Amino acid sequence: MPILPYVADPLFEHPTPAALYDVLDPDREDLDCYAAMSAEFGAGSVVDIGCGTGTFALLLAERGLEVTALDPAAASLDVARDKPGAHRVRRLHGDATALEAFHGPGFDLATMTANVTQAIVDPGAWQATLRAVHGSLRPGGRLVFETRDPAARAWSGWNRAASRRSTELPGGNTVDSWVELLDVSPPLVSFRWTFVFRPGSRVLASDSTVRFRDRTEVEADLAATGYRVEQVRDAPDRPGSELVFVASR
Repeated sequence: MPILPYVADPLFEHPTPAALYDVLDPDREDLDCYAAMSAEFGAGSVVDIGCGTGTFALLLAERGLEVTALDPAAASLDVARDKPGAHRVRRLHGDATALEAFHGPGFDLATMTANVTQAIVDPGAWQATLRAVHGSLRPGGRLVFETRDPAARAWSGWNRAASRRSTELPGGNTVDSWVELLDVSPPLVSFRWTFVFRPGSRVLASDSTVRFRDRTEVEADLAATGYRVEQVRDAPDRPGSELVFVASR
């Protein structure tokens, strides 16, 4: 079977939700553990894969790290480029395989935050991602990422009643948003985000699919692509529901 590329999630490729991402999710305490690990491992250079609107890349750059950030969603990168301090970050449009053309001493640390790994649905694309990142790391460099533990069945809370909220937008307008399941066929789960803008009734919907991988599968995939799994940590902001992998080249 051919390898399907890691393409941008439709939600983040559309300019409107990409521009709203930071407004709808302003609390990014999930990034704290990754920032702490960059210090723990003494990283001087970091590549942030699936950087989205650039929040984490900017956080690291502000701390004096050399940061490269890439994402397949051009609309998200456009948002990142307009943020204060964006000039401190080198950005690439594409998935992790874009790193194969990158020549340098190798990164100290590669990160994939916010469950980026689950958006890489095709097994071939996942293996290609791991290989490309491995090749971009210096000897001893590390890859850290999170993925939801399928045993926690996170999708059970992906429904309109549990997720619906109203958010005030700059300028006084409001957007109502919620998520609903479309299909659960493990390891794949499909869902739809709906946004309703007020005043008026403009509706924007985006369908996505993610892949759930358990610890055994991820460890096997890492070993098959040349990594040594150092640790599997609990996500401090979501204990018991996510796995944080630390793997080295």
